[in-house]
Amino acid sequence: VQLVESGGGLVQPGGSLRLSCAASGFTFSNYGMSWYRQAPGKARELVAAISSAGGSTKYVESVKGRFTISRDNAKNTVYLQMNSLKPEDTAVYYCKAARAVGGYYEYWGQGTQVTVSS
Repeated sequence: VQLVESGGGLVQPGGSLRLSCAASGFTFSNYGMSWYRQAPGKARELVAAISSAGGSTKYVESVKGRFTISRDNAKNTVYLQMNSLKPEDTAVYYCKAARAVGGYYEYWGQGTQVTVSS
């Protein structure tokens, strides 16, 4: 099982980034996917989540209207489009796959750094 994030980097305030998380080793379309982030000295927090078929999404209040989570089950990939980035969005971003049918299964990626700074 692998989750590999990409797309992080350094961006100026107000800029955009698109994170990708490519999955392998499990049936991607059976799993809900989510993005978390962890800033230095802070707890990891849920940023956005999407259901297995993509029909339902949710966001933490601080990113609503700026971030969009989506998935392509044909490509086994989940995305996080981040617009109007703010310095407080600086963190390591992780993707997570989770399924609670026939037991609980959870997988995490290694993370990708997003830095918002002028």
